[in-house]
Formats: sequence, C-alpha cells, structure tokens
Amino acid sequence: MNKLIKTIFTLVLCGLLSCSERVSEIVDTQKTDPIKVLPFKILSLDDLSGFKPVAKNWKIVGDTYVDQKQKRVFVSSPGTGILLNEPEQGMKENLFTAFEHGDIELELDVMMPVHSNSGLYFQGRYEIQLLDSWGVAEAKSSDIGGIYQRWDESRGKGNERFEGYAPSMNAAKAPGLWQHFKIIFHAPKFDSSGKKIKNAWFEEVWLNGALLHQNQEVSGPTRASAFQDEKPMGPLMIQGDHAAVAIRNIKYKLYEDKKIAFKNLTMKEYENKSQLIPDLDTLVVVREIKTDSISSTMATGENPQKLLVYNGKMNIPNSGDYIFDMKVHRGGGVLIIDSDTIVNLNGDFEVNAPGFGLASLQKGDVPFTLIYNKHRPYQRGLALFVEGPEIAKYAIHAKGSITINQGSLPEMIVSASDEAVMQRSFLMHGDTKRTHCISVATPQGINYSYDVSFGSLLQAWSGGFLNVAKMWHSRGGQQLAEPIGLPVSIHGNPDFAYLENEKSNWPDSISTSYHQLGYELSQDGTPVFLMEVDGGLIKNEFIPSDTLRKLTRIIKTDLNKNIWHKIAEGSIIEALPDNTYAIDDKNYFVDFSESEGVEPVIRKGKAAGKQELLVNISEGKKELSYKIIW
Repeated sequence: MNKLIKTIFTLVLCGLLSCSERVSEIVDTQKTDPIKVLPFKILSLDDLSGFKPVAKNWKIVGDTYVDQKQKRVFVSSPGTGILLNEPEQGMKENLFTAFEHGDIELELDVMMPVHSNSGLYFQGRYEIQLLDSWGVAEAKSSDIGGIYQRWDESRGKGNERFEGYAPSMNAAKAPGLWQHFKIIFHAPKFDSSGKKIKNAWFEEVWLNGALLHQNQEVSGPTRASAFQDEKPMGPLMIQGDHAAVAIRNIKYKLYEDKKIAFKNLTMKEYENKSQLIPDLDTLVVVREIKTDSISSTMATGENPQKLLVYNGKMNIPNSGDYIFDMKVHRGGGVLIIDSDTIVNLNGDFEVNAPGFGLASLQKGDVPFTLIYNKHRPYQRGLALFVEGPEIAKYAIHAKGSITINQGSLPEMIVSASDEAVMQRSFLMHGDTKRTHCISVATPQGINYSYDVSFGSLLQAWSGGFLNVAKMWHSRGGQQLAEPIGLPVSIHGNPDFAYLENEKSNWPDSISTSYHQLGYELSQDGTPVFLMEVDGGLIKNEFIPSDTLRKLTRIIKTDLNKNIWHKIAEGSIIEALPDNTYAIDDKNYFVDFSESEGVEPVIRKGKAAGKQELLVNISEGKKELSYKIIW
C-alpha cells in the first residue's frame, strides 16, 4: 500500500489508539486468497460413535450401489465414509446424533434406492422428506425435499393431515446417484417461562442446487416424529423404520442467538470526489454525529460525493474467528479492527467484488473504523456482513443501505411448448465462455447445449430452458444465455479425436481435419449435428425421455479410419454391473445397457485428479447409442 493510504489509516486510528502506537502493516485483501466462510464441523463416519446407541440396521460401509431392477435395496462393500440403513423385520430403528442442536446449518449427501423412503428430522421433530421421487411430474410434501405434513387424530377422520409443504420443484436425481442437501433450520423460540413465542422454521432448503423452501414455518412436530413436544434443543434424527438410505459427507454448524453490538459509535462525513481515500486532513468535515447504525444513506445532500468514517467499538459475543464480508456499489470501503486492516476495497468497486476478511477476536469490546467512500454522485451502496463462532452470517449494516442485486437484469425466458426450440448464444462452461453454442429445448422438458465449433455436448438439464436477459436486455453486451434448472455439465472437450493409442492425451481443440457442417432437422424438429472428419461423416442426434431426466445420444458414423469418442470426465468413473457407468463420483450415469459390443475404456485423464471414459469407433458405417441419466 502507498504511504498516503498508510497516513490516512494512521490518522483514522488516532481516534482509537495512541498515535505513538505502531499501526500494523496494511494487507491488500484484494491480492490474497480470502477465506469466505468459517469451517463446518464434520460428523465422522469412520464408525458410529457420533450417534446414540444404534440398532443393527445401521452400519458404516465404504461404497454403495443401487440395482435398478430391485426396490429398496443396496449392494454395499466394506470400508468407511458412508452411513447405511438396511431395515429388516424386527431391526428397523431410527438413528439419533450424539449432539443436540437448536439453530443449525446442515449439509450432507443422500442416496436413495428405487422406491425407497426415509427422512431427516431436525430436533427429532421436523421432517425433510427423503424419497425416490425421480420422474415425479408434480412434487408434493411427501416427495424428496418436502416438509412433511403434520398429523392430529383429534381433527377427525379424514382431516388428520394438515400443513405439509411441497418443494418448489422436483429436484430429485435418479436412484443410485448422490444428491446434495443444504438446509438452514431455526428451532422454536421460548420466553423465560418456557412459553413458545416463535415457531420453528426452515430458512432455506436446497437440493442439488435448487432452492426448495425459503423461510417456511412449521407450527409443530411433523408426522412420525420422535417427540411430540417442542424444545430449544434436540438431536438430529434419521428415519430408519421405513426403507433403505445411504448418507455421507455430513457437516454442520451450530448457531446461537447472538450478534455483534456497536458501542460509542460516531460518524464523520467529509466532502470527497476522489476514488482513492485521501488524507483526511485535506477534506472538509460536513458533520459529525453519534449513531447506532451504519448506512450509505447517511451521506447527505442531492447526489452527494462523500466520505463516511465510522469510529467506535464492537462488542464481540464469543471469542474466535470472524469472517467479515464488505460490499460496495460503485464506491470504496475499508474496515479496520483494532490495528489490522481486515477488508480493503479502496478504489471503485462493484457489488460482486470480493471483500472478505478474517479476524481472530476475543470476547469483549474491540475498537474499529469503517470508511465508506461514496465518490460517485448517482451511485451508492454499502453492506457489511459477518459470520462468527456459533453466529450465522448476518448483516451489520442498516436496512436500505444497499440492494445486493443492484445492476441485475430482469429475466427474459425462452421456453418450449409443443415444438422444439433452438437458441444460438454464448454460454459459460465452467469458467470458459463458449461462443458458438446452440441450446435445444424439447416439449418433454429435457434441454441440452451443443458447442458447434468443438462438436461437443456441453450440458443437459430439465425444467425451464434459458434466461436470455444478458443477450437481449439493452445492448446485450455479454451475449450470454443462462440455463434454468439443474444442468449436468459434460466434459466440454472435442467429442471426437484421432489418438495414437488409448493412453494418448485428449486434445483441447479440434484439428484442421474437422469441419462442422451445421445441422439438419429431424422429424420432431430437433437438430442432427453434422461433422466431416478426413472425408468421413459423423452425425449426432439427441432424443429426450418423455418422463425422466434422461437423454439418449445416437452417433452415426461413416469413417475412413477408427476414431475415439470421449463420453465423460470426472473425479471417479466406475463401471457398474448393469453395463452402466457412474460418472464423477455418482453425479450422473452413462447407460450402455441397450448397446451390444461396446467396450468403453476408463483411463487417467489429462487434468489432475480426473478420469475419462472413452470408446473406440471403428471405420466404416457404424452406430453407437447411450443414455445420459441424472
């Protein structure tokens, strides 16, 4: 940092510290790799010691496989890392964690066999349903991710069921795939006499990247809960008396109802037009006030250009590490706690600029300075969020200080109805912008994107099609279309390549012998993509399933020599007994069960920690088909 900025920070800190004290070296947080969240606690699955005494239907295994032809059945292998329930007659008890929780943030992976059923009961009372809901057209509260209904026989026959909340969409993957939950739950609140003053509620329930519930209250324990009363604390329960379920990667954060408080807070307002924070002695003080909050709206005047400098103390409720997250809208900001620069956004920053900082703080009062540089007359916005030990991330700034979605565009949706729809656009594939893409929506609700320049399938998804606001709003500068729904990302490399042998590295780009010939339309209006390779022809056709998240790929070739086809890439690729391959640690399946004579090859990929699935296509006229299932 330059001397001028150091001088400013020294001047600011003189209000907090003796000026003779040395101010520590300022760290430019924009040039370090910031920690954005505090770590979760891990529930070890090396054994069952993290749970209360259990029945024999629960065990720890190393791997699980679902036979798609059997209902509610797992095939498992020895090892650690996976919690497995296999209930049998006389041996089907629920499982309770050794720890109890009030407010909690929980993440875990679940795997459901065909037609299986289980549940996650927060505090042993409030259920998020686990079910094989793959292919369900309209999800109900009894489907995976639903908040299960309550039950009260005193309401009379036929009226026992009440409440229960369906997920916003059916986000279920196919049985045998790992599905990821992220859930933030709040326990009911009670006054000093023990009277309930606030219902339990699910702040967020996410499944496979889809938000299913937000701020949904539950008035009491749901059906089949372990307890009928309500309390501030209780164990997490996993239902074990219904059917088989596998769970892994359980991690959580326990939260208390505590927050940082401000003490002796003052704000000085200066006139300022500079993007960089100048020496405060050179600025005109507009006013100085006592305040109890921090807000960009404290900048006075019409379209003001001001510098707001807050000084005071933070009362820290728990000792430990705190993550601060500052956001500014077309402005600048700095956060100093004690003598350390925690966040440095000195300059001109957008809302999405990273402004994270880690501070190890002791319980009690600590001095701080916050500077907000509103140097643009027509732009304003300041936010400061914090997460701490047993403290969920929340906003320290006053309401109205910022709109986080400032600059966001209104949605512009393209969708299919009775006919297939094609949309050319740029697309993001990972961190790379692809510029020659065609996305296809089908009446069946199965969608996919194809990179014409690479001749490669990029992704497949179900549900909504594309948000094209970044293409059509105003000048559409980014030209980006964004999939709506749950995309499964395919490798994105060229799909076909000549290799010297099966150990040769897969190319990152196509050679000059490849020529894209566009596409022709099939009878149902979907494209068949054409490619010429050394005088030979490759045709790619994609056929959606009517009811399931499944896309069939048909490749027809007429070639002068053998060629390799790269089907998939992932951290772990596993050949399953039913001629199906589990891709990327059971993220999706590739199914060859209806293809005879195909011999896929699993090999080490070019990228570190990756495997590839290849198949060799021989010369002449050939046809290869397989299904992508998720």
